[in-house]
Formats: sequence, structure tokens, C-alpha cells
Amino acid sequence: MADSKSDDPSISVIVPVKDSARTVRDLLDSLMKLEYDEEKLEIIFVDGYSVDGTQEIIEEYPFELIAEEGKGLNAARNTGIRHTKGEIVAFTDGDCVVPPNWVTSIAKNFKEPGISFVGGMVKGYHESDFISTYMDETYFQVKPGFKGRQVVQELYLLNFPAGCNMAFRRDALEKIDFFDERIDHGFDDLLPVEELSDRGFSLVLDPDVLVYHQHRTNLHALLKQHYNYGRGGTLLLVHKSSSRLAHWFSTYLVFSTFAICLFAALMLINFYIPKMLPLNFGLGFYTFGFLILISLYTGTAIRSRSLRKVLIYPVLDIARGLFFTWGGVSELLRIIRRKI
Repeated sequence: MADSKSDDPSISVIVPVKDSARTVRDLLDSLMKLEYDEEKLEIIFVDGYSVDGTQEIIEEYPFELIAEEGKGLNAARNTGIRHTKGEIVAFTDGDCVVPPNWVTSIAKNFKEPGISFVGGMVKGYHESDFISTYMDETYFQVKPGFKGRQVVQELYLLNFPAGCNMAFRRDALEKIDFFDERIDHGFDDLLPVEELSDRGFSLVLDPDVLVYHQHRTNLHALLKQHYNYGRGGTLLLVHKSSSRLAHWFSTYLVFSTFAICLFAALMLINFYIPKMLPLNFGLGFYTFGFLILISLYTGTAIRSRSLRKVLIYPVLDIARGLFFTWGGVSELLRIIRRKI
């Protein structure tokens, strides 16, 4: 551990986990190497009743392990907050790996007294895996995309941080009643950041605050992840309809659902009336969109000397979008059925 510095804030690292046995040991090993004063650092794991041996792995290490008080990722985050005391509350996930200077980089930003939140960058841990690399190179990112350190009062969609690499000043979190436990699956981590920005708090986005994330490495897991993101978007829309994130998601959901339905109708009608010019024009429009995606990834493919990315990346983009929309629509229908 690094030498103590009197002006360093006390930091509580909270890690929500559930059935993370496959990845959590890598995180645990990296947390053991953190360069920060031990007297000002506490690390706590909050387990959502894992059944795959996650708890047993964590118990091999000198970190506190407690059970989640509630249900869902935000419930686990709130449980961790209640059981810690640090001035700064930092979060990462059980499928991440943190560099030795992670906490030090967070603390450096909070030495400015007006800063209430710090969000960092996320990079893929498995550099040789195709799908993991795709998640780092896609133009439709679900992880932070900001360039250079920024101090802002308002966040835009592409500048939002990720829940696996964020830190809050505790007293700022208290002012927004911590994390909303009704939001789950996706957008759960972004809402409190938006609420802080709405109240005029200063926020830092710093690419030097870096974690490595073990992205999904197979197609099924990737599509399931984005399906769940869509479900979370609908929960956000239902419970926090006035938020900017909810407005963005509702716009996306309406547009994407309309586009999918229109495409399906064109395909069906064109099957029976193949020579109708308007229908062929419509299908040509979708083909043109796919060609634009191909052109976007041409440079990426050339730089990485992997020409298959030109065709596979656009297909993965479209598949992710479809499952994201499907998740949102299915959750909305689920909610409607419960109310009927």
C-alpha cells in the first residue's frame, strides 16, 4: 500500500456480486494490489445470494462480505452504502479488474472540494476475444466514450459513465436518497448521476480512472445483456418518466419499434407482391442503412487487419438493437398485463 497522505479522503469500495465465481477472483487479486493507505480504505462485497461458489471465493480474501438487503443491483449498492463509512463511495463490479492506481486516481479528483461525482473509463479485459474487442470498437457504445478529463454540470447521453467505475461523495448521494431500487437491469447506475447534475453538482469524467471489464465473450450472453438493458429502460420510463434518460429511451423505443414493424410489414407484403416499387424502395432504404454501417467499420477493419469486422460488426450492431428494443417492449407488456 502507498504511504499515507493526510489530505487523502477515506474511500469505501463497494462491489455488488451475484453468481460471479467465473470472474470475481481476478477482481479480488487486483483489489489486493491497490495503492492506497489501508487506514483510509475499506472494501466490501455485497452478495445477492449466489449459488455458484462466489461467496466461498470471496471468503478466501481479507474483505468484508455481507448479504444484500433487498433485491437487485441498486439494492446491493444501497446495502453497501449503509455498511460503510468512507467520505467517498466507489463502485465496481464482480467482472472487472482494477489497476493499482484506481483508488488513487479517484481520490485525486475529489481533492477539489466542489466535486461530487467521478466517472471513469472502461476497457475490455480480454483483448484477443472477438466479441469483447467488438464491444470496445463498436460505434454504438454502452460504456463511457468521453475524451480527456472534463468537469461538467450536465451529462449528455454519450458522456454518461458506467456503474462498474464510478464514485460519489457520500453527502451528495444522501441528498438524492441514494440509488432507486425500483430500477433494475439497466440505467440503474445512470439515474443518480443525472439527478446530481440536475441539482447543479459538479461532476468529473476522467479517463485516467480506468477499470478493465470482462465483456461478454459469446453472442448469447451479449444479446441477453442488451435485452436486459431494454427492460431496465422501460422500468426507468415507468418510475422516472421525467428524467432525460427516460425521454431518450422512450424516443428510441418508439422509433425502433416502428422501424422493426415497418420492415416486417414490407417483407411480408413484398413476398406476396414482389414488384411493387414503393415496397422495393423501402427495402432499399434499409439496405442503404446497412451499407452505411459497413462503411463506418471499413477503417476499423483495415487498421486491425481483420476484414471480417466489416460485415460482422454491423450485424452485431443490428442484433443488439433488436434485443434492446425487444427487452423494452416485453417489459412494458409485462407491466401492462400485471395492471390489467
